[in-house]
Amino acid sequence: MKSLLKTLFAITLFITSIMNAHTTMNQNLNNKETAIIRIASTTSKGDLLKLKEELNAGLDSGLTINEVKEVIVHLYAYCGFPRSIRGLQTFMTVLEERKAKGIIDSVGKEASPIKEETSKYERGQNVLAKLTGTKQDGPKTGYSAFSPEIDQFLKEHLFAAIFERDVLTYAERELVTISVLAAIGDVEPMLKSHLNICMNVGLKPSQLQEFIIVIEKTIGTKESTEAQKVLDEVLKTKSKF
Repeated sequence: MKSLLKTLFAITLFITSIMNAHTTMNQNLNNKETAIIRIASTTSKGDLLKLKEELNAGLDSGLTINEVKEVIVHLYAYCGFPRSIRGLQTFMTVLEERKAKGIIDSVGKEASPIKEETSKYERGQNVLAKLTGTKQDGPKTGYSAFSPEIDQFLKEHLFAAIFERDVLTYAERELVTISVLAAIGDVEPMLKSHLNICMNVGLKPSQLQEFIIVIEKTIGTKESTEAQKVLDEVLKTKSKF
């Protein structure tokens, strides 16, 4: 009887270890997600030589040309047109060099047509409501009340014109967003907000911890340390509920 119990116990431990390993594997960032973080953070820093390396690695990991373009275009809303345009110019050079070597990269899908049944502002409100899980029809507060213009631009240009494009998923766009915010620094409230959104759109705490590691390896310890502080605060708050 004791021998049977020991055998059953050993089998249970074995099955549990397999299940835990499977769960952990599913909660890791995949190669494309890691490449998105590296491309976004390097573009934001303006390190064009390193960006060339990351663009090549990203294409090799399975990112399509349109997905990479979408990552770099998305960045303009956070680090400006100059960084975004320089990133696109660097990407053009990389594609030319790869073509000269006989490398044929997948173009990938184009963005689906947008249904313009309501105004851009309303569509941006709806997207933001999906991302945050909260309604956006209340009275304006904070910077939105102080400057209604920037609230309008935010809703229309970022959450409608950009987030509605389905070349990237919401989760992938949030990885782009937290990457640029971590790279530019000193925007803790925004980084905190988007880390929360990351979990709302399906990213796991383990994946966000891995994000920190990728940031450290890509752009430096200072940026990763500051991002870790914000993530720790977010996870601590989440654990209370």
